[in-house]
Amino acid sequence: MIDLDEHVDLERGVMSRRVFVDDDIYRLELERIFSRSWLFLAHESQLPKSGSFVSTYMGEDPVIVVRRSDGSIGAVLNSCRHRGMKVCRADVGTTRVFRCSYHGWTYGLDGDLVSVPNMAEGYRNELDMSRWGLLRVPRVESYKGLVFGTWDAEAQPVEEALGDITFLLDTFLDRRPGGTEVIGGVQKWVMGGNWKLAAEQFASDMYHSFLLHASAWQSLAPEGADLSEMVFPSVGSQMTSQGSGGGWFHDPTGAGSAVLGPMLAADYTDPAVWERLGEVQAGGPIGCHATVFPNFSFLGAFRVLRVWHPRGPHEMEVWSWTLVDKDQSPEIKDAWRRFASMTFGPTGTFEQDDGEIWTDLQRVSRGHIAQTVDLNYQMGIGHEVTDHPDYPGRINHVYSDNAARGFYERWLELMKTPLRPGQRGNATARAGQEVTR
Repeated sequence: MIDLDEHVDLERGVMSRRVFVDDDIYRLELERIFSRSWLFLAHESQLPKSGSFVSTYMGEDPVIVVRRSDGSIGAVLNSCRHRGMKVCRADVGTTRVFRCSYHGWTYGLDGDLVSVPNMAEGYRNELDMSRWGLLRVPRVESYKGLVFGTWDAEAQPVEEALGDITFLLDTFLDRRPGGTEVIGGVQKWVMGGNWKLAAEQFASDMYHSFLLHASAWQSLAPEGADLSEMVFPSVGSQMTSQGSGGGWFHDPTGAGSAVLGPMLAADYTDPAVWERLGEVQAGGPIGCHATVFPNFSFLGAFRVLRVWHPRGPHEMEVWSWTLVDKDQSPEIKDAWRRFASMTFGPTGTFEQDDGEIWTDLQRVSRGHIAQTVDLNYQMGIGHEVTDHPDYPGRINHVYSDNAARGFYERWLELMKTPLRPGQRGNATARAGQEVTR
């Protein structure tokens, strides 16, 4: 039995490193975090027509996200009901059916089993095909183009689950009436480090930015610029909601956007956008970084979406997209794509800094003595503001562990709560999982 309270003490603001390295804790995360949280699956622009699909993961479970014949978006476990092989081995594409390459069982876009080779000879026509469809993700919902799914059929609607983090999301998703689209495909790479290291940093940690990324910021700034004024012109805040959180610097004049270069800075500070969102929302979260609990992150000023797929306690698979305003010109869209890749692509100037740190953190935390030494999450503790006139959620100075503590508050709540009887992942649910309707 894992005593989680022994490893996480949020009142004191201390945590054990075992939460990042323990195999039993990791297995419990797959069961109690990833099996019932809303997880980012795709962007609607990746599924333009009937039969369009993308392959992704929910935790370590492979799933297919597909535009069905009726125009709705659904998701199914990418595992044949016969012997378990993936029925789709492509990352993206368009299809009419999903056919297992092992024995040829074939499924429709809705996951129903539609064909079994040698049915008469092998099964004497006695197989009840209605009971052997692909396992469906019971809840798939969108928020302003972002598609989320959860295995929890009784989960609250995704917009309610997002809560206050929509304040930051909307500065990214709702800048122009036409909405957003993904361009340039998805970049994928594997790195050392527990998935939570990345998720908590994007939720909470602006503290590292000027030190760790000093050379990256200098490379972006105009010659002779004072970075203390150009990038971080004034005090900022962080917020949390249901484990989600973000950080930003308040920049009502848009001065910080100078690091983007003239064309992208003009796009970022477009008066029409500021009028649409309002000064507080458009000018406040300049350069925001945020995480939607548990493992979906975004960087507003860099136009980056990010998922940290868990791959055991010591490794994560990083997926990264560039998201742009659909109404913008091809030239500006491509400029954002190149800027995002230069900074937060797999060889990006900022990304390499972060990846090196996370990998080394994980190596250190595997040590026997290191695991006896707690980590400090006390920055800003006791100074949260819950009634800020402009910003929702629990607000603190941008240099604080406010959102990190909120992240682990939600993590601890779910980790200590067993699955309900009949909930996916529970033993009683597995007994009847052949029924897909």
